[in-house]
Amino acid sequence: MTVGIVFAFLFGLAVGSFLNVCIYRIPLKKSIVHPPSSCPQCGSRIRFYDNIPVLSYIVLLGRCRQCRARISPRYPLVEVIVGLLSVVLFIQYKPSLQYLFLFLFAAALVAVAFIDLDHKIIPDVISLPGILVGLAFSFFPSAGISPLDALIGAAGGAAFLLLVGMAFEKVTGREGMGGGDVKLLAMIGAWMGWKALPFIVLISSFTGAVIGGLSLVVSRQGMRSRIPFGPFLALGALLFLFFGDEIALWFDRLGR
Repeated sequence: MTVGIVFAFLFGLAVGSFLNVCIYRIPLKKSIVHPPSSCPQCGSRIRFYDNIPVLSYIVLLGRCRQCRARISPRYPLVEVIVGLLSVVLFIQYKPSLQYLFLFLFAAALVAVAFIDLDHKIIPDVISLPGILVGLAFSFFPSAGISPLDALIGAAGGAAFLLLVGMAFEKVTGREGMGGGDVKLLAMIGAWMGWKALPFIVLISSFTGAVIGGLSLVVSRQGMRSRIPFGPFLALGALLFLFFGDEIALWFDRLGR
């Protein structure tokens, strides 16, 4: 079990390193496989020994070996987050198809969250295939939901945010919900089923209101600042993925 956990963490670090490439290149419409990684400041190619997840960042003190430009701490942060997600899923599901599928889902959520934070967009190249893979996963007995639940979840998730966005725009005259958020919730619904959506939306809305409100106060931009909702949807989905039973039980007790 210990060897498995170590392997799961290292596997997660490697996937996290690849996600960093996706997070940087996908919004710029660049290939995620070619050319090899290079410093965005000086353009020098990053050698394999300088591209070891987390370790290379520590050895290089967070700077490019050639030009000494600072490397964003986001890179090791993403790697560690994905590594820990891999470990938790491995402990919960052991080596199985369920572990691999759910890890893929979690990794996609991480990529979406950081892309939306940086660029205020959620790429279709992640969410649309994510819907199809989620629907396919529902046919496996270990998925925990039926294909019908997944299909209703995908359609219901998209319809709900679409209606919310249309209502907000009609009342305020401003766009309230981007198409990327609609497709992201559809992807989440396809993976987690329609029954999880009310909890996920509530968790996302609450965390978004608290963190977004604090951000607006700190930045002093007021309502002029646009807060991306994708990271909060991703956070809500991950929280429900790991603590869904406890969250549902808590809400049930709260309603009594």
